[in-house]
Amino acid sequence: MDLPTVESQSRAVADAIGAAREQTPLVPSITNAVTIDYVANAQLAVGGSAAMVHMPDEGEFIARAGAAVYLNVGTLMPVLAETMTRTARTLRSCGTPWVVDPVAIGIGAMRTDILLTFGECRPTVVRCNASEAIALARLWGLLDEGAKAGVRGVDSTDEVDAAREAAVAIARHTGGAVAVSGKVDLVTDGTTVARCAGGSELLTYVTGSGCALGGVTAVYAAVADPFTAALAATLMFNYASDRAASVADAPASFKVAFIDELFRASKVPDEVAAKGFALERA
Repeated sequence: MDLPTVESQSRAVADAIGAAREQTPLVPSITNAVTIDYVANAQLAVGGSAAMVHMPDEGEFIARAGAAVYLNVGTLMPVLAETMTRTARTLRSCGTPWVVDPVAIGIGAMRTDILLTFGECRPTVVRCNASEAIALARLWGLLDEGAKAGVRGVDSTDEVDAAREAAVAIARHTGGAVAVSGKVDLVTDGTTVARCAGGSELLTYVTGSGCALGGVTAVYAAVADPFTAALAATLMFNYASDRAASVADAPASFKVAFIDELFRASKVPDEVAAKGFALERA
């Protein structure tokens, strides 16, 4: 299978960004309680329509009603074990696109059980850091036991390149895409790998930037194929964060500026798509 060209993939990214702004897809989330506000506002800024739910019947409802759904296991409560597993199974049966963020994988039996169910249900996109990608691939039996992951709370102690094999394996397992964030971001659908220069370091000083990226990825998953959706969200965050950092030099002001720049960037999709990335065979 031939790789897409950078030009054709850039066009697909720009089209996805424009489609989200034009269509305003409903993209509900069951997400990290620490970052609900950030996720919702990021989704709204790029053109999505946000909704946050918690209960099992609500999860099944949004799996059928949403154009795409975002599931984040960052802050769990007992009810979410039932909510997330029932939602994932409904998403799978309905064919609704969905994005998973396996935050803090390896901490607690409940999180492990939920993520095992997600592996069976095969999410459309997995959005993670390098350590989470390695740990998730091991949990799903896609890597041998020698592949160690360095997860420290919600942070990664592994470099993105160390997660390349894991990311490709996950994408081939799910039939979707994987986006691994780092100084150089990696996006793959198991056939093609895109590498993009990461955005502003200030993103790492604002709690929930990765969660917001997952929410925006789900917005694009509602209007584009998995690889294009993951790449569009990655380029959007890199573009907007660089622009925000040019006017804000500290975390609180940067977060406000960043949401503003996401909104502005959604109106110039060609500029975002030209942010720059390289493609290679997986």
